Amino acid sequence: MFIKMIARLFATLNSNASRGQVAAGMASGLLLALVPAGNLLWIVLFLLIFFTKVHYGMTLLVSAVFKLVLPLLGGPLDALGWAVLTAPALKPLFTSLNALPVAPLTRFNNTLVMGGLVAGLALWLPAYFGFRILVGLYRERWAERIASSKLGKAIKKLPLVGSIAKAVAGISGRASAS
Repeated sequence: MFIKMIARLFATLNSNASRGQVAAGMASGLLLALVPAGNLLWIVLFLLIFFTKVHYGMTLLVSAVFKLVLPLLGGPLDALGWAVLTAPALKPLFTSLNALPVAPLTRFNNTLVMGGLVAGLALWLPAYFGFRILVGLYRERWAERIASSKLGKAIKKLPLVGSIAKAVAGISGRASAS
């Protein structure tokens, strides 16, 4: 399972998918990771992302990776959510939302949910451009250097890497057959 996930990561980074699609998938994964799951808001964000043209595999992979780091960000996200939810200017909006029949299912009034949503939305655009630059740098400079370096050649001889290479070839073969 883990080997296939690594293989898919490298297959995506080396694929014909545009840098923008991969970067948008990564930024969307960050947004999904910051908003706690188990509420209607997360489900709506998930569905909205999957109606756009992003790399879905990268969205899920980045979301899973950032979910591991999320417990370290609980305090700051809680404080941000508290600041937004207690802002006097937004009180009428939140009171109106709370009166709607479906809105409470989004758990927007939870400080972690609101903090994650605000942080995710604020970070989406900078994350997109940052990931776009990193994907471009990897494809243009690092991929060939890594593959042709002595260390890269030595790593290719390891049995684990052989398994990953076979998995990547299998994924690439299925993608071109589609």
